[in-house]
Amino acid sequence: MSESLYITSASPRAGKAVAALGVLELLARRVDRIGLFRPLIDGDGSTDALVEMLADRYGLDVDVATACPMTYADAARHLEAGHPDAVVATAVEAFSELKARYDFVLVLGTDYTGPAASTELDLNATLAANLGTPVLAVVSAWDSSPDEVPASVAHARHVLLEHGCTIVGTLVNRADPSQRGEIEQAVIEMWPPEPVWVLPDLPVLSALTVDEIATALSGEVLVRDPADLQREVERFVAGSAHVPNVLPLLDTGVLLVAAGDRADLGVAMAAFAASLDLPTPAGLVLTLGLRPDDVTLQLLRASRLPVVAVGTDTYQTLHTIESLRGEIRAGSRRKIAAALGEFSRCVDTDVLASRISLSEPTTVTPLMFAVDVLERARADRRRIVLPEATDERILRASEELLHGHVVDLVLLGDPDAIRAKAAALGVDIAGAEIIDPERSPLVSELAVRYAELRAHKGVTLEAALDLVKSPTWFGTLLVETGRVDGMVSGATHTTADTIRPALQVIKTVPGVSLVSSTFLMCLPDRVLAFADCAVNVDPTAQQLAEIASSTADTALAFGIVPRVAMVSYSTGSSGSGADVDKVRSATELLTAARPDLPVAGPIQYDAAVDPAVGASKMPGNAVAGYATVLIFPDLNTGNATYKAVQRSADAVAVGPVLQGLRRPVNDLSRGCTVPDIVNTVAITAIQAQSVG
Repeated sequence: MSESLYITSASPRAGKAVAALGVLELLARRVDRIGLFRPLIDGDGSTDALVEMLADRYGLDVDVATACPMTYADAARHLEAGHPDAVVATAVEAFSELKARYDFVLVLGTDYTGPAASTELDLNATLAANLGTPVLAVVSAWDSSPDEVPASVAHARHVLLEHGCTIVGTLVNRADPSQRGEIEQAVIEMWPPEPVWVLPDLPVLSALTVDEIATALSGEVLVRDPADLQREVERFVAGSAHVPNVLPLLDTGVLLVAAGDRADLGVAMAAFAASLDLPTPAGLVLTLGLRPDDVTLQLLRASRLPVVAVGTDTYQTLHTIESLRGEIRAGSRRKIAAALGEFSRCVDTDVLASRISLSEPTTVTPLMFAVDVLERARADRRRIVLPEATDERILRASEELLHGHVVDLVLLGDPDAIRAKAAALGVDIAGAEIIDPERSPLVSELAVRYAELRAHKGVTLEAALDLVKSPTWFGTLLVETGRVDGMVSGATHTTADTIRPALQVIKTVPGVSLVSSTFLMCLPDRVLAFADCAVNVDPTAQQLAEIASSTADTALAFGIVPRVAMVSYSTGSSGSGADVDKVRSATELLTAARPDLPVAGPIQYDAAVDPAVGASKMPGNAVAGYATVLIFPDLNTGNATYKAVQRSADAVAVGPVLQGLRRPVNDLSRGCTVPDIVNTVAITAIQAQSVG
C-alpha cells in the first residue's frame, strides 16, 4: 500500500476538487484513518475551503495549521532569502509528521493562485517527488478541442516524469459533454502507459450559490435555511427601477441586488417567491447596510427566499459578485453528489484502487459502510419509487440521488404540483419520472392485478380502482409487477400504511411466513446486524429461525459475512426455562434449515461479541466472540439492546431495514432527514440487486 497520493492540477480551474472527492470516496471504503495535507495554500493560512469541505464531508479530524504548513507568502519569504530548498524541507517535515498519525494521507496540490502560476506544475512535481508520493494528474479540457487535449496530457506527464514522479493516472476534466468520446479516443491513441479517464464539464459545479455570494460579501443572512442557501445563481439583476419594471426580470435563478430601503421590492419579491405559478428567484441582496422593516422581513421569511444584507453600495456589490467563481464547499450536497456521480460513472475505481495499491480493509467503520452502501447501489442502478413526492425532504433527497447516479427514480403525484414545489425549492429533479396515480393509464391494469390478488378476500374491480389511486398502493403495485425494483415510503405515512400494502400485494419470500426488520449497527470498527428490533413483538421458535435466516441474507447483501448468534440470557446448556428453550429450539431449526450458516445459540450477548468471553463460555465455537448477526428473542430485548448499544458504544444505527418480502419495500421515520432518505433508498436498491 502506497499510504499516500498527491493530486495536482496541470492548470488553474481544472477541477481538482472533483478528483479529491472521488479519491476520498474510494479511500473511505477501504481506509480507517485518513489524513489531508496541502503543502501550500493562499491567504493567511488559517482556513482552506477545499480541506474544510473534504473534512466536513468525510468527518475527518483535520487541523488546518498542521495540514497546511505554508502559505504563498511563506514560500515567497524563503525564496527571497535565497533558500528555495526550505519550501520543500518544510513540506517534507510536516508531511512526515502526518504520515505517522494516519493510515493514508491524501495530498492536495496548489490552486494556481500564487505569483507564478506558470511554474506551479513544476512546484507540485517537485513536492510530490520529495514527499515520495505517487501522483494523480488533473488536466483541464475546458474550451479545448479533442485535438488539443492530448497535448495537455502529454505536457503534464512530461513535467511530472521529468521530476521523477510516479503517475497512477490522469483525469481529464471539464470536457465538452458532446465531445467526451472524441477526447477519450484522442487520448487513448497517445498510448500512455497509465490509465486516463475523461469527465464531462458539469455546469452545476461552477455555478455560484447564494451561500457562496453571502460569504464572499461578508453579508448577514436575514432569511436563513441551509438548503435554500444552496440555490444556484444563474444571473443577477440590479433593482434600480420601479416594481412593475423589475418583476419581468425575475426568473428562476435570478439574484436581485437592491438598496436595503427598497421595501417595495422586498414585498414584491416575497409575493413572487411564494407563488407556485411563477418562476423562483435565487434570492435577494440588500445593500448600503440597510435592513427591511419587520413586516417586510416577516413576509420574506414566510416565502423562504434567501435574503442577505451587505454594507457595500449596489454598484460595488454587483462588481464583487461578477468577479466570483463557484466552488464545491462544505454543505454543497447537490454539487458533491453530482461530482461523485460523474467520477463513479467515468472512472474505473477498481483500476484506480489497484494503481494506488489499496488493500481490502480488515475493519469496517461507519464511514466506510455508508460510502460503500452508495457505491454498491451506484454500481448496479435500480429503479425505486417514492410515493410521497411533494414532501420537501423527499424532493431534496431525490435531487441528490439523481445527481449522484445512485438510482433511477419514479415520483408519484400530480406532476405540476411536484415540479412547482421542486422549482420553489430550487431543486432539480429533471432526471426523475413522474407518474400521477390519479390519471395514469396504468390505473386500470394495476386495479385488475390487485383484484386478482385479493379476489379470495372478495375485492371487486370497482373497489380496486379506487384503492390503487392511492400513491402508496400504486407504488406497491409498481413493485409487485416489476415496473420498479423497490419502494421507500413513510416520510408522511405511518409504518402500517407502508407495510400493509406490501404484505397484501408483494407478500413474503417462499418459505418465510413473516416480514421482519434489521438494524445495521455501525460500531467504530465493524458492522453488526441486529434483528428483530422493530416489527415482531414475540416471535415463536419457528419465526425466530426465519428471522435469523432473513437477517443472514440481508447481512450478506451488504458485504457482512454472516455468523449468527441466537441471543439469550444463558449460553449453551447452562440455563433452562421457556424463553431460553425457545431460543434453543430456534437454533436447532435454523441449523437444520440453513446448514450453510455458522450458528451459535443460545448465547449471551457478551459471549457473542467478545472473543475472550466467547472462548471461555463456548470454547471451540466459530461464532462465539465473532458474531456479526445477532438475533434477539423478542422485540423488547432487541429494541432495548439496539438503543443501548447505539447510545453507549457511539454506534450509528441504519434502519430498520425490512426483510422477508419478495421485493424490497422500506419504511422511513416521519422525522427522517434528507441523508436518512438517501441511505434508505440506496439500501433498498441493494436489496433489489439481490432479488435480481
